[in-house]
Amino acid sequence: MKSSIIPAILLLPLTLFAQKKIDSTQKFILKGVTVTGIKTVRGTGHMPEVKDGIIYAGKKNEVILVDSLDANKAINNTRQILGKIPGLNIVESETGGFTANGISTRGLIPSQSIEMNTRQNGYNISADIFGYNEAYYLPPMEAVSRIEMVRGAASLQFGSQFGGMVNYVINEAPKNKAFELYTSQTGGSFGMFNTFNSFSGTIKKLSYYSFVQYRRIDGWRPNSKQWQLSGFGKVQYNASDKFNAGVEYSLLRNKIKMPGGLTDSMFQANSRSSFRSRNWLKSPWNILTAYANYTISPKTLLTLKTSLLFSSRSLVWRNEDGGAGAFDEIDASTGEYVPREVENEKMHNTTTELRLLHHYSLGKMDNTIAGGLRYAYAWFKRLGGGEGTTGSGFDLSVTGPYEYNFDYTTTNIAPFVENIFRINNRFTITPGFRLEYLKSTGKGYEQEDDDKIITNESRPRYIPLAGIGTEFKASANTNIYANISQAYRPVDYSQITAFGTTSKIDPDLKDANGFNADLGYRGTVKNYLNFDIGLFYLAYNKRIGLVLMNQGTPNEYTLRTNVANSVHKGLESYIEFNLLKYLDSGSNNGLSIFNSYSFIDAKYTKGEFKGNRVETSPKYINRTGVTYTGKRFSATLQMNNNGDAFGDATNVRKSDEPIAGYIPAYTVFDASATYRIKQFSLKAGINNVADKSYFTLRTDEYPGPGIIPSIGRSFYAGISAKF
Repeated sequence: MKSSIIPAILLLPLTLFAQKKIDSTQKFILKGVTVTGIKTVRGTGHMPEVKDGIIYAGKKNEVILVDSLDANKAINNTRQILGKIPGLNIVESETGGFTANGISTRGLIPSQSIEMNTRQNGYNISADIFGYNEAYYLPPMEAVSRIEMVRGAASLQFGSQFGGMVNYVINEAPKNKAFELYTSQTGGSFGMFNTFNSFSGTIKKLSYYSFVQYRRIDGWRPNSKQWQLSGFGKVQYNASDKFNAGVEYSLLRNKIKMPGGLTDSMFQANSRSSFRSRNWLKSPWNILTAYANYTISPKTLLTLKTSLLFSSRSLVWRNEDGGAGAFDEIDASTGEYVPREVENEKMHNTTTELRLLHHYSLGKMDNTIAGGLRYAYAWFKRLGGGEGTTGSGFDLSVTGPYEYNFDYTTTNIAPFVENIFRINNRFTITPGFRLEYLKSTGKGYEQEDDDKIITNESRPRYIPLAGIGTEFKASANTNIYANISQAYRPVDYSQITAFGTTSKIDPDLKDANGFNADLGYRGTVKNYLNFDIGLFYLAYNKRIGLVLMNQGTPNEYTLRTNVANSVHKGLESYIEFNLLKYLDSGSNNGLSIFNSYSFIDAKYTKGEFKGNRVETSPKYINRTGVTYTGKRFSATLQMNNNGDAFGDATNVRKSDEPIAGYIPAYTVFDASATYRIKQFSLKAGINNVADKSYFTLRTDEYPGPGIIPSIGRSFYAGISAKF
């Protein structure tokens, strides 16, 4: 682990050295300056104090400009696209039957991004951010212009998640063209083919942007074939410089074959093996959004977004019975497979967010207040345990009643406000407050042997969240920031219903709460240095996790329960130094060396497991790379080094339970390049250059149970053009 700290330490002096290059007598006249853009050196930057009616002052945040990256965007390779964000833990589950790789920060659970507030163009795209906060849909990266991430302090502006907010911003229509076509075709290993085509333009006061993407993959492992179709359409009416309004529609259609999980011995024998040939998933997703932006005056902006999500998820599988070690074989007495299990879920929600931002004077300084109101209602229908067919194809028909049938609803009303108090031209203080009203209901039944357990619950809560941030401008383009904000996570539907899982559920689960704190120094130096170095502290009370019970006995099982309080603390640093720009600021070429590093000390602080590491939390995440950029050619080589972790709170290294056990450290290299000729671009790359055998996920449920291996060495190549 110590050796992984070296790249970050070696690059730290570059920051101090570069700062000395600035004339110490230089005076900065900041009064009256309005920042409207995103300062960046090579595709990575930070948000200004205020943007699009939202306050970012004093918050730990990052912006990734996707178009500037050499990365495999055809399959949304998360570690290449988001790898420069320090401490980002990525669960790579493509081979298990799930293409939207989950993410987390600061040692939180990364599976399906359940501890993040996941958004597209500023609105939520998960089924229910409180009841079922799993990200099944993500836009294709070829359609994304930038990715914005705010750490735990996002709880005041966006919601109570510990992990913060990630927002995928879709490309805008060109302002000076009536029609523009962008097309991209990519092929690769294991039968991968991806076609992406967008159509956009502006005609007088009307602008439009749309895309269609189709992707299919035979899969690195057997039984992992998948295809998906995604699309998007946006029409915006620009009435004047003060007012615009529009509608957006996003869709996803897919069918995925899931190869199942592996035991430790299976993985060690052959990480590409699969012992499940009858597991299928589809998750059609639909999101309809309307919005309006009105600049009431040069100092006041009013925004309104309303979205309607109507989606579903369906599975037919023979997966969890007996865990990963139980083979799905033909029954000798019948000559057929045993019947599979069918799950059906329907997800609907409507969300409206009204925001008002106003600049006002207090004494000699201009200040900014931003507030709003969020209203959301979500309905979730869960049917499970239905006896399916004995076949192998995708067939959701059932031969009898479902074992459980639940209807869940969540009502959320949340007023929020933050205010930037500018003490002087360099120093700001930003307090904020959010009040969450949350009402959860659950109705239905669950069949256990001969007993039918009826559920009829209603649980209202009022959750106040407060925070304060400060920011000091050390120079024109650098600042010191600090923030502390409360966070909250209620018990969700998947934690109170045993859905496709080998774990048992504690019937007395309680909501979790805590806070995030940041202290850091960030900025840019001319056009050759970009850095953000900070410390963090996250307190997570009544943390819900997994515990191995009756360890070492024939009755061993895992229990999902409130394990204990945990504390996550450590260092996050990002440094990028462009050597050619440093030697010649006017150079048309660049040679950047970057390091994204995080040290994470996440441990339980109370209870039976005091001193144990929090499950799925690596001690360090270190990504280092070099990028060359020229007029026509650019290339990136990136190393991804993740520390080890454990599957559950007991920190047991071996177990018969699929989720409990050791997750070894790993190092993976990726290489990618792009060559541009006029309006054409040729792209190619190798993922996992050394063909490392590794995994990032142990699971007791979908898409396992067991170890979900990550993909070995793969190649891709493609061509794109814009007309």
